[in-house]
Amino acid sequence: MWVTRLFRFVAALGAAVCMAIGGGAFGQINEEVNARPDPYAMDQAFFKLPEGRTIGGTVALGLDPDGTSLWLFERCGGNNCVGSDLAPILKFDAQGNLVRQFGAGLFNRPHGIHVDAQGNVWVTDDEGPDGEDTRRNGKGHQVFKFSPEGEVLMTLGKAGVAGDGPDEFNRPSAVFVAPNGDIFVGDGHGGDSNARMLKFSPEGALIKIWGGKGTGPGEFETPHAIAIDSRGRLFVGDRGNDRVQIFDQDGNFLEEWKQFSRPSGIHIDQNDVLYVADSSSYEVAGREWQEGIRIGSAVDGRVTAFIDDPDIDGSMEGVVADVNGVVYGSLTGGMALRRYVKR
Repeated sequence: MWVTRLFRFVAALGAAVCMAIGGGAFGQINEEVNARPDPYAMDQAFFKLPEGRTIGGTVALGLDPDGTSLWLFERCGGNNCVGSDLAPILKFDAQGNLVRQFGAGLFNRPHGIHVDAQGNVWVTDDEGPDGEDTRRNGKGHQVFKFSPEGEVLMTLGKAGVAGDGPDEFNRPSAVFVAPNGDIFVGDGHGGDSNARMLKFSPEGALIKIWGGKGTGPGEFETPHAIAIDSRGRLFVGDRGNDRVQIFDQDGNFLEEWKQFSRPSGIHIDQNDVLYVADSSSYEVAGREWQEGIRIGSAVDGRVTAFIDDPDIDGSMEGVVADVNGVVYGSLTGGMALRRYVKR
């Protein structure tokens, strides 16, 4: 009897190890994931900016409904937009030309961006007043909805007010609009900020709040990025807990994946290819993960490719892929954009 039980235990252990190496909910060992092939070449000459204009820290990227134009929410050429008269919301066409910009004077610290199916641009401003710089007052801790031309259509949260009430945010990191128009907000950016998800109707009425600080299923430590797959599942980059958590759109926990490392940015394309940017594994002592972009399947979680971050500070936070498979990444510390094309 004990021999049979031992055999079953060893078989189960072996299956778990195979899953750890091969993919799926059990994840993959770091060495295997870091060793995935990189089928992309970097193109740094793509983006065309006016003379004297530079790109600041850029946490997230948005893909236009045309499938090729790219939207940025950058920090006014620096680390924030405090006191700047530059427009931080930028649109580039498929040839890398800057074709639209707006949002000057509205934000403290640009963070998340999402472009919905109608072309409306949603962004999050994740810092409010700091008690010292009065230029920050009356701004921050909000989500904005803009028309494609830059008209403010909706705001969520109270300007300059950090809180955990149903109409307040504390450092909102991410926003994503589902195909039916429901709005999901990842509220919190570590430290003493919030750590929760909120769901709103298309009109901005609160539907549900879930989460809270912790490491358990449905808890968060920095809900930094959001995406939805073809099945309607909600992928949340729980960066502080080194995992992607997957929910249904009612906030019910489905599973977690750790094989994509420490997720700062998430994008899922029309073929359910999952792109995850890791910008901060270097911050965690003893971690063997390399920073960069991991590419895999949103269906089974298998990692198939890895784009190494060439920047020494490992600051690749944003990621998006267009309909032609061109991958774009954005850096915060490095303050740069990346464009990757298939070799």
